[in-house]
Amino acid sequence: MKIKPILFLISTLLYLQSFSQSTIHPSSAKYEYPKDKEIAENLENWRDQKFGIIIHWGLYAVPGIIESWSLCDEDWINRDTASNYTEYKKWYWGLNETFNPTRFNPDAWAKMAKNAGMRYVVFTTKHHDGFNMFDTKFSDFKISNGPFKNNPKANVAKEVFSSFRKEGMLIGAYYSKPDWHSQYFWWDRHSTPDRNVNYDIRKYPWRWNQFVQFTHNQIDELTSDYGKIDILWLDGGWVRPRNSVTEEVLSWGAPIPDFDQQIDLPKIAAKVRKNQPGMLIVDRTVHGEFENYRTPEQGIPAKMSSDPWESCITLGGAWSHVPNDHFKTSAWAIHTLIEVVSKGGNLLLGLGPNPQGEFLQIQEERLKEIGEWLDVNGEAIYNTRAIENFSDGEVYFTKGKKQYSYAIQRISEKTPLEQIVSWKGNTPKKGTAISILGQKDNLKWDTKSGKTSVSIPKEIWEKLKNEPAVALKFEH
Repeated sequence: MKIKPILFLISTLLYLQSFSQSTIHPSSAKYEYPKDKEIAENLENWRDQKFGIIIHWGLYAVPGIIESWSLCDEDWINRDTASNYTEYKKWYWGLNETFNPTRFNPDAWAKMAKNAGMRYVVFTTKHHDGFNMFDTKFSDFKISNGPFKNNPKANVAKEVFSSFRKEGMLIGAYYSKPDWHSQYFWWDRHSTPDRNVNYDIRKYPWRWNQFVQFTHNQIDELTSDYGKIDILWLDGGWVRPRNSVTEEVLSWGAPIPDFDQQIDLPKIAAKVRKNQPGMLIVDRTVHGEFENYRTPEQGIPAKMSSDPWESCITLGGAWSHVPNDHFKTSAWAIHTLIEVVSKGGNLLLGLGPNPQGEFLQIQEERLKEIGEWLDVNGEAIYNTRAIENFSDGEVYFTKGKKQYSYAIQRISEKTPLEQIVSWKGNTPKKGTAISILGQKDNLKWDTKSGKTSVSIPKEIWEKLKNEPAVALKFEH
């Protein structure tokens, strides 16, 4: 039975636009801090940056559907009930023939992110669908092998990395360990029932070894031919050694076969760190020495952690471009950043450009507003660490590397800025001056019975009452 393209596409878009990605992506409960001095130094430098952007861009942008997952045949994926799965995959792979982002301008992307106060980028070099956004030598399924191939910016990832690097930002290469387009991962001899390799590796070790070599080749390529890469951000945590599948991992509910899906991360790590000394590796959800920081997804952990971590959360409802997506406010993003940082993490904000290679005006406006707040209040965010008592109500705390601490009052309709800001705990040092970032005057304050109260003059209160947050600076 043939797919009815228009009806099918409409039904797919309606489903995928409403698909909720609000749950926290599991992250391993344990953590191992790196023993290598250079890796540890780079990790602490990354922790100082606090705010980054993750850009999902690939074939899925062409029809405007959520990245890659519609190819998967798990129960939670909905497609038009009249569609043929084999035909659907053929249609999806064929999007390569129409992906021609002639308005792609990575310099504009980098300036937008820089002006938003972002300090690092993670870019999807390849998502689970196997479509390469870089000019890999090891696959023809790539952006530089379609109608965009003669464009001077056809090696997209290289251009993105170069533009963001020129803006002084750390560079992260997102790379999917699974590759659903590869015959060494999803073999056409068998059906593709779920996200995993679709054959028994124990019966076909040669085929799996070919996939492992392919993976090593591509990662070596990315870390040797694309300039300085600071972070290798590996997604697809179900591709993992079987002995790393604990009861905790099984409780997450993702299908995991009873055999090994080992791609020899120790060998990959040794190679990439020869190419890029001290590179951070983030093998997501796979506890151990190659998960240099943890990455809870679409949510913020309830507790503070002194271990390195990063909440990756979308500005809209989807990671990638979806028509008519609903975008959160800049105040939401600022409030989220404050909470994440006060709990010891970084915020990686997810946005996706459209198939022409442009971000939407509303996305740019949101980032501009975030940047304007950080221009004034960034001192309370960047280069800080968490305090054990990280909040009191809507007042959140961070500690700078010198003698200063910060109390950041989130402002909303429910919690408007009062002329007296107060909190319990984290008592300022006796005699310290307390000021509001961006304002010159020192404020009157006192502490009684463990409660600190700071008075804000009316003229300052009038200027700041409609801001998303204010940051007070003091010696702790």
